[in-house]
Amino acid sequence: MSGAAIMDEVELARRRWIEDTVDPVISRYPERLDQFETMSGISLERAYTPADVDSNFVDDIGFPGEYPFVRGVQPTMYRGRLWTMRQYAGYASAEESNARYKYLLAQGQTGLSVAFDLPTQLGYDADDPLAEGEVGRVGVSISTLDDMRRLFDGIPLDRVSTSMTINAPAAILLAMVVAVAKEQGVALNELRGTVQNDILKEYVARGTHIFAPKPSMRLVTDLFRYCAREIPQWNTISVSGYHIREAGATAIQEVAFTLANGFAYVQAAVDAGLDVDHFAPRMSFFFSAHNDFLEEVAKFRAARRLWARLMRERSGAKDPRSWALRFHTQTAGSTLTAQQPEINVVRVTLQALAAVLGGTQSLHTNSRDEALWLPTEESVQIALRTQQIIAHESGVTGTVDPLGGAYAVEYLTDEVAARAQAYIDEIDRLGGAVSAIEHGYVQQEIADAAYRRQRAVEAREQLVVGVNAFRADGDAAGLRRLVVDSAIERDARDRLAALRAQRDGQRVSTALTRLEQAARSADQPLMPLFIAAVEAGGTLGEICGVLRQVWGEYRPYVGV
Repeated sequence: MSGAAIMDEVELARRRWIEDTVDPVISRYPERLDQFETMSGISLERAYTPADVDSNFVDDIGFPGEYPFVRGVQPTMYRGRLWTMRQYAGYASAEESNARYKYLLAQGQTGLSVAFDLPTQLGYDADDPLAEGEVGRVGVSISTLDDMRRLFDGIPLDRVSTSMTINAPAAILLAMVVAVAKEQGVALNELRGTVQNDILKEYVARGTHIFAPKPSMRLVTDLFRYCAREIPQWNTISVSGYHIREAGATAIQEVAFTLANGFAYVQAAVDAGLDVDHFAPRMSFFFSAHNDFLEEVAKFRAARRLWARLMRERSGAKDPRSWALRFHTQTAGSTLTAQQPEINVVRVTLQALAAVLGGTQSLHTNSRDEALWLPTEESVQIALRTQQIIAHESGVTGTVDPLGGAYAVEYLTDEVAARAQAYIDEIDRLGGAVSAIEHGYVQQEIADAAYRRQRAVEAREQLVVGVNAFRADGDAAGLRRLVVDSAIERDARDRLAALRAQRDGQRVSTALTRLEQAARSADQPLMPLFIAAVEAGGTLGEICGVLRQVWGEYRPYVGV
């Protein structure tokens, strides 16, 4: 029987099922809603059949480890190696964060993920007046090479993969890691990790940018060039959809805006003279795992298909590693509730399972108390154990892409891909991701989606357990709170004062002058000068201060 004949037979069977089986039941027991849909607004049918899946198996789905990588970027996926369990952590001083990292590694974590405080993210030293009250609050405070030494004390950088969520000053923080690795005797070609280095999403979702897009993109591509030559195992960027999603985007927007940003980095690097196949294999991505389970699984599969096609058909990449979208996932912080925080464990479990079934390469699971305060060791342990139970007890790692072929999942994969592609086409029409951001298009789309979501919650069209449904008293009873000692800020200022008194001032001045001259040029490499500056004793704030003098600070236009 031909494929068309099979589809006709399925459609006839569906009609019979509706008339003979569904309609009599609905006449007595109506469905809960007139219309069911995903969080992104994709309408959901009552049941899916092969007739609903329009994909060509070989071209659109394929096999794991092969183009278009819908089913995963490795042929054996978790049968060969589990994802990296990388809990995001960092607070207070380098010593306290170091202790937390060692605790997590002892509990079975397989990679580090560093959270920096706001002054560090914005390129200010801990003793800067603008840093007052924020030192060590939402991440670890790193101003100097000595801070970085203490952060990784006793942690071998050639054996533990390290991810750093840092963007505007990413190259400077990486320079510190390189300097520490050299002091540890680690060969740079053995250094493994990721630096987020994704400045475009800062303009639309987070706001921790420093410089305007043009010099910021220069920093991104300069880091690409340096790592391709010196640190070949380092992931030079983690293009983040996570923060876009946290700002209120839908799953479809998350995919579209993230991939558009990723392609903008590819184009900028090619325009800077880099060979796409030299840097693209070390690009990585960072997505959220949200609540809508099936849509989230489909989202990850659709993202891989779209990126593979973008890279093969538009960038001219020839290496299949350049086509393969590798990504880290974090469960959705915006879904955590201060009300009944214990049930956040359930939300995180479902989100983590969606990430695993979607084929993530590494995963952070949020802690139950993060809607209230920095997570305690007990809460972090539960979050890590959630990953370990999925890995070792659930059975889902025994086969690759276990939801592949499910009619609903394949249908949603096609829908997410098609709708995300429509966004990408519109961004292309506007002149690319940078232009779309400068015109406010991306920001407005995210804002509109966030508004619709909030209205739906307030109208109880979307139920949030513990918030607008199924409430309970004594929400945070029994949970211990982690508090950052205010003495951290004083100690950081004292360390900086001691450093400035003891260092070779002339050596620092020479290094910063050379950096200023290079920044004023159009294309002189900056990474070696960042390394020289931090090794000389230059601070993060001083180095960013030089760049601020040359490039200025970005102030987005806000219409009236």
